[in-house]
Amino acid sequence: MKIPGMGNIMQQVQKMQEDMQKTEAALAITEFTGEAGAGLVKVILTGHHDCKKIHIDSSLLEEDKAMLEDLIAAALNDVVRKVENAKKDKLGNLTAGMDLPGGLDALLK
Repeated sequence: MKIPGMGNIMQQVQKMQEDMQKTEAALAITEFTGEAGAGLVKVILTGHHDCKKIHIDSSLLEEDKAMLEDLIAAALNDVVRKVENAKKDKLGNLTAGMDLPGGLDALLK
């Protein structure tokens, strides 16, 4: 049984896969910054969650160790959320507007 428009759907899916690969490659080298303590702690990650740098303001070095650890964790959580939101937004935009039948669009998101 031949499904009407299947060739067009396959072309759309192939283009979407190519676009997703390009987008994922671009996100992988993009740097994201998370902050805590009004910028006293900053964590920089790539889109692949590789840590590039951690900045700790020197004024925090005299503070309580537990507080510093909490600020680092908060900055890390902030940047991870930014990376994940960027991925969701960029990759979700690739399937927007595609006319895929039977809920296939939901499977690709």
